[in-house]
Amino acid sequence: MKKQPPSQPLPSEITPHEAFFNRREVLAAALAGGAAAAFAPPARPQGAEGGLKYSRNPQYSDKTPPNSYSDITSYNNFYEFGTDKEEPKDNAGTLRTRPWSVTIDGEAETKGTFTLEDILKPHALEERIYRFRCVEAWSMVVPWTGFPLAALIQRFKPTAKAKYVEFTTLKDPKQMPGQRYDVLEWPYTEGLRMDEAMHPLTLMVVGVYGKVLPNQNGAPLRLIVPWKYGFKGIKSIVRIRFTERQPRTAWNIAAPNEYGFYANVNPKVDHPRWSQAKERRLGTAFLAPKQPTLMFNGYEKDVTDLYKGMDLRRYF
Repeated sequence: MKKQPPSQPLPSEITPHEAFFNRREVLAAALAGGAAAAFAPPARPQGAEGGLKYSRNPQYSDKTPPNSYSDITSYNNFYEFGTDKEEPKDNAGTLRTRPWSVTIDGEAETKGTFTLEDILKPHALEERIYRFRCVEAWSMVVPWTGFPLAALIQRFKPTAKAKYVEFTTLKDPKQMPGQRYDVLEWPYTEGLRMDEAMHPLTLMVVGVYGKVLPNQNGAPLRLIVPWKYGFKGIKSIVRIRFTERQPRTAWNIAAPNEYGFYANVNPKVDHPRWSQAKERRLGTAFLAPKQPTLMFNGYEKDVTDLYKGMDLRRYF
């Protein structure tokens, strides 16, 4: 029988968000870009390997200067490599991202197992500067590099029965030491309704700051849905399945009263153990005033029609 180590808390015992910010790395962090022009290219990080060819997409880029490369790559939620925010950077070197394959199955005309190169080859990469909001009330702005999920979905021709898209993370405790403990039900799974998946803001990500995605950020392939909390952004994807029924998702399985299937950023719906009405930008001083949380993380005008007529307190 597996025993829970002291460093691996149960989902119901995760430290409240205030405690996350009382750390040397957060207090010492600084915002990147300063007074950068609205869509000026972010400064390329020194020491980041593996440049990507991409074009910038100003239509879907936030005007706020992004966080530093150090912020983005050293403060992460990736429980496969540890529950502490700094552990993924320290532990993710065990992950082997080449070769890599993704299985496409379920309600689709085209199915099979494809190499990462097969998945990426037809798609032109673009950089989008997105707000990123974590459920613990910390936030950042990230220049992600990727391609629309909709373009990938269209290639595999989902059938009329496909109402949802399910994603699965690699399960390999040798490479992902956090999976040796029952913090969550492994492998990590997530899902979107088909119209959410097809929305132009939904991005399959392969890089950050124009460089190949670091392991701790979900290499080699992850999801970003910018109007939802960060736990919807599943990392290190190995399977995409089209399904008629709403898929089970990792955090909803672990704590259904705390983490709903939709996970839309909604300041009017509190987490049971803390308020979601305000947030703190990663890199700001610990005692600096928090910012009001924006509905749908600031993407309300883009996505509100997806949820027309829904009770967003019930479907949280």
